[in-house]
Amino acid sequence: MILVLAGVSGSGKTTMGRRLAERLGIAFEDADDFHPEANIEKIRTGRPLTDADRSPWLSALSGLIAGWSAGGTDAVLACSALKRAYRDALAGGLPDVRFAILDVPPKILRERLEKRAGHFMPASLLPSQLATLEISPAEPNVFRVDASGTAGETVEKLRREFFR
Repeated sequence: MILVLAGVSGSGKTTMGRRLAERLGIAFEDADDFHPEANIEKIRTGRPLTDADRSPWLSALSGLIAGWSAGGTDAVLACSALKRAYRDALAGGLPDVRFAILDVPPKILRERLEKRAGHFMPASLLPSQLATLEISPAEPNVFRVDASGTAGETVEKLRREFFR
């Protein structure tokens, strides 16, 4: 099973993903670590990324996922994956990839982003991320998960739902 924790900035992807992977003793990666420096600088200066900006990043991440899948490796990836096209590119048709979109009310997201230190994503880009987020109940292997509670509660919910 490869679980991609998806959602907008501040939804808890990295925190929950790291904790879940540690609890299960499986691989974890943060998609932010795969961004080229030009993307990070663009975000840092408050400019949203375009699909062209994301293309090489998505390609690198889909290669990572394909490698995990080929090796039979259980893993968690923290990645925004805001659009269905991004999720399709990441999954590459592999049957062992699932997406958990971490659902958090905008007010809580903004509070989390304003308290967060040391991250390149400014709170000012939250509205553009929320506008970009695509969620369809008919999309296969994509599940919404309420992540407005504590990290521990959300990690346990993810473990129960995806790693029984």
